[in-house]
Amino acid sequence: MTAVRLTVNARAVKAVVEPRTHLADFLRDNLNLTGTHLGCEHGVCGACTLLLDGVPARSCITFAAACEGARVTTIEGLDDDEITTELRTAFSREHALQCGYCTPGMLISARDLVLRLGTADERSIRVGLSGNLCRCTGYVGIVRAVRSVIEQRRKRGILPIPGAGREQLGPVGSGNSANATISRASLSLARSDPPEAEEPPEAGGAITVPDFVPDKVFEQRFTVAHSPDRVFDLFGDIGQIAACLPGASLTGVPALEHVAGTIRVKLGPISANFGGVARIERNPENLSGRIVGMGSDRRGRSSTQGEIRYRLAPIEQGAATRVELTIGYSLRGMLAQIAREGLVRDLAARLTADFAGNLDRHLSGIPQDRSAEGSQKLDGVSLLINLLRVRTREAFERLQRR
Repeated sequence: MTAVRLTVNARAVKAVVEPRTHLADFLRDNLNLTGTHLGCEHGVCGACTLLLDGVPARSCITFAAACEGARVTTIEGLDDDEITTELRTAFSREHALQCGYCTPGMLISARDLVLRLGTADERSIRVGLSGNLCRCTGYVGIVRAVRSVIEQRRKRGILPIPGAGREQLGPVGSGNSANATISRASLSLARSDPPEAEEPPEAGGAITVPDFVPDKVFEQRFTVAHSPDRVFDLFGDIGQIAACLPGASLTGVPALEHVAGTIRVKLGPISANFGGVARIERNPENLSGRIVGMGSDRRGRSSTQGEIRYRLAPIEQGAATRVELTIGYSLRGMLAQIAREGLVRDLAARLTADFAGNLDRHLSGIPQDRSAEGSQKLDGVSLLINLLRVRTREAFERLQRR
């Protein structure tokens, strides 16, 4: 058991909790604050959103013991809050709720947007609310409600607060750590816009792509009916490799060891256009290589670092090649909220299969059709449909074996 002291809705609370107890369970079971709802319990749906030190946080994946010294504000603690009161009125007027289960978390996320956004831009509102799921309304009434509150407050001369008052970097609640000494100057630097996704650095310019330690690492492999030497030669032509990768395109002439480009991703209603650079390493002696890249999506405020290590092994007496991949990545921002590790693995498997098919067709001299929309971007909807088929088939096969 762990002793914890925190402030909940302006009231000092002392309690002893199990280290594994999540903040949402603690609030609901120990303090009877049931306005914090539990949905997915994986940090995806946003129903459990509350304010931790004034910043929206997912309480279903936050340990209560980790909130030592923190200020927690639930929807009950916002009864007299001016912005929340205006939002509740707007939600009722615009029919922005039906069953109401998502509404507490939606209101807290919307409140953060009202504080931060300078204008009532629909796209920015939809992006800001993308971490809160609603199965009833279709979001139209919710967006209208938030837009109306922002417009009314700006007309009254109430200015936005940059960062909604955030003064420290790091995970939500980390400001209570004894080591939390990041300055306002560092925060200002971090708030600066990342490079435009549509205008990444030229490949021929000075590019620095640092090494990094990936958050997640997994392996993939596939085979092609061509010799390792031919496959390795093709891997040295980054333009042809980009043509085989769904959603990828180059933005300049690649240099010997560096390349700049973009990759377009679409996951349901969320789309991103990552622009970035990559460093290329090749070892002809053992037919292996490494690609290290980094990129950002300016509009969606997401960024990523990735590393692909590959090794080519001869099979079928050298007539074919087994391509062994080790993929590591780190993802930050909006997409990180929905890109669960299992989902990324399954989508990467489908992406690898598409890449392998395109690679084999290119080596066989079969022209690739790049005109179709599906080949122009990595469409998460089609990938998820395929994933559902695969999982259904696996479940059916397990039932047959019983």
